[in-house]
Amino acid sequence: MDYQKFLYEQKKKVKEIKAKTAKVVVKEIRFGPNTDEHDFNFKLNHAIKFLKEGAKVKADVFFKGRSIIYKEQGEIILLRLADELSEFGKVEMMPKMEGKRMIMIVAPKK
Repeated sequence: MDYQKFLYEQKKKVKEIKAKTAKVVVKEIRFGPNTDEHDFNFKLNHAIKFLKEGAKVKADVFFKGRSIIYKEQGEIILLRLADELSEFGKVEMMPKMEGKRMIMIVAPKK
């Protein structure tokens, strides 16, 4: 077999494998620690839409300035979001503080 033909076949296989892989899309939703009921529901509907499309959702509570003292409220918001999204996706990463943000990731159900 010709070496150039062998290389061509290898590249062709690699390209075919890349085409079949699914691209992971991550959509982000941001909350504040004092997010109101209507705003929460509005963003919840966006999260449901993203999960139905097959994208992961990164929910994020951002603490500005002195609002860092409301960490418990931020965690309550994220856990409530996880509970509301339980039928559309599963929690991949539980709420975790990273600097001034509390982050949680929800992946869509198959």
